[in-house]
Amino acid sequence: MAYDLPPELTVESDGPIRTVIINRPEDLNAVNQALHWALANVWRQLAADTEARVVILTGAGRTFSAGGDLDWITSFLEDPVGRDESIREGAQIIEEMLRFPLPVIAAVNGAAVGLGASLAVLSDIVLISERAHLADPHVAVGLVAGDGGAAFWPLLTPILRSREYLYTGDRIDAATAVEVGLASRVVPAQDLLAEARTLAHRLAAQPAEALRATKRVVNMYLSQALAGPMQAGFAAEVVTMQSAEHREKLTALRQRVRAR
Repeated sequence: MAYDLPPELTVESDGPIRTVIINRPEDLNAVNQALHWALANVWRQLAADTEARVVILTGAGRTFSAGGDLDWITSFLEDPVGRDESIREGAQIIEEMLRFPLPVIAAVNGAAVGLGASLAVLSDIVLISERAHLADPHVAVGLVAGDGGAAFWPLLTPILRSREYLYTGDRIDAATAVEVGLASRVVPAQDLLAEARTLAHRLAAQPAEALRATKRVVNMYLSQALAGPMQAGFAAEVVTMQSAEHREKLTALRQRVRAR
């Protein structure tokens, strides 16, 4: 099957396995406009691929995804239409991943930050490299963690632990991510993709309809629990996107990154 996607997101086929690769390695797989659109639209294309049974989600190079591309996010300060479209697409990413019928294995090969962390923990199974970490630093740049963290993490982790990490934006190393329930298990870096493929082929050999129906039932709980918090989170994120504090912190961060 041919996929209609920009080069920022690629799909590789191996029998019944589809490997979705976040493909901006020179920019640490930061999410720009094209990649954000692709992440919102790839799931229906995968669901329409009748030969697919399992999906692996990973990043090209040494990073899973460093979160939002700073140039793209900064453009929202003067482009409310683009800002609102990004919020709509952000909600679509989460809804499509929860609705997607096939098992998704995240192979977290490096830093998974902001939306990158949300993509990882929205997957069905999260294999995390010993060298990787998760983080949701929205608050540090004056934003509500609206694209998954504030709504989704408390369903997976003890609330006291998720509060600390969401409020501070601190990194969560691989072992801690497993301990608090944000990852399934730690895998040696050199074995990560091989382990993900082995697991994917094992799942692909399971009775397909039983596996799909089991995922559907499990995700009913998640979808019901997330309905209110996700709407509130995105609404609050829009408000904070318009704040003077966010403008100041985002501009300063962009300048620091450019100066490196």
